[in-house]
Amino acid sequence: MRCIDETAVADIAVGAAILGTGGGGDPQLGMLMARSAIREHGPVPLLDPAEVDPEGFVAPIAMMGAPAVAKEKLPSLHPLPAIVEGFAAAHGRPVSHVMPAEIGGIAALIPIAAAAVLRLPMVDADMMGRAFPQLPMLLSSIAGVPTSPLVMGDEWGSTVVFRGRDDQHTERLARTMCVEMGASALMALSGVGGSRLRSAIVEHSVSLAERLGQAVRAARREHADPIDAALALIDGTRLFDGKVVDVETRTTGGFTHLTATMRGLGADADQECVLRSQNEHLVALMRDTTTAAPPRLAAVTPDLIMVFDTRSGEPVTTEQLRFGARVTVAAAPCDPRYRSADALAVVGPDAFGYDFGYVPVEDLTGTTVGVRS
Repeated sequence: MRCIDETAVADIAVGAAILGTGGGGDPQLGMLMARSAIREHGPVPLLDPAEVDPEGFVAPIAMMGAPAVAKEKLPSLHPLPAIVEGFAAAHGRPVSHVMPAEIGGIAALIPIAAAAVLRLPMVDADMMGRAFPQLPMLLSSIAGVPTSPLVMGDEWGSTVVFRGRDDQHTERLARTMCVEMGASALMALSGVGGSRLRSAIVEHSVSLAERLGQAVRAARREHADPIDAALALIDGTRLFDGKVVDVETRTTGGFTHLTATMRGLGADADQECVLRSQNEHLVALMRDTTTAAPPRLAAVTPDLIMVFDTRSGEPVTTEQLRFGARVTVAAAPCDPRYRSADALAVVGPDAFGYDFGYVPVEDLTGTTVGVRS
């Protein structure tokens, strides 16, 4: 066991933004919340999953909603005690630990703040290894751990308990209530006992986020490339360097939908890259602007598609993409469990309405793969 202090929180925020594939919400807000909670209540114990007592009961904490909403409706820790108390009551078991439901963006930082406020240890793990926009996309859900009973709360202290007939039903119910709560709400879900914990999680993902942040910080200090330093830790690959020339964003049904077009610079001057996102980046398409050839697939969900500020190496979330920004697009392999047939039915391109199949990013890199019509 070790403790998360304010310095660790800053590194985790950078790493969580990288792993969040553009989604998960603004990690800077989460960093401020976690730092404030640690300053008031003390550092947060971080446990290796192997250290969790088999009789323990872990409450994964998450935020549901459109990431863009958090810019105007700041998250509040006020409902957390009531959410966790309601979660324990719904499961009939006291909560012994918390953990992030996903490691991306603000969703990785709020559980740290929750652990500090509730004075509970946090598990070094999450249930995705990245961020995804819907509950059935949790690896725990795919492994058979139900997301309900799920408890959601708003900044006014209102809480709602959901007991869906399956995770798809729970997602629809919770998403509807999330919209009613202002398109952003905190929740506890997918309760898992210590004896079953390690089969339903991505272990050491909090530590990975911290190492990514440390790598970026060290590279800047040593005048090295922070993007290369981060990608080396996750087997990532640069796909494209360019400038954002168009961004279309709309928020509907508790999701932020985005299409960003980037024109290549330097070695990619003859290329154009288009990103399509639903909270998180789902598809990266490349097109050679000197020919009439159709776009080709550069990376696709469930692999991680990331955007960095080319100059600073800072990860860029979907709501931060702006016209004129100089960016680097990169990709990395997802957790191998997401590549199973059962998982791809939930998180693959077909699940998001795209008419082409999944190809691993390592098979796409350096090859031309046409997008099926």
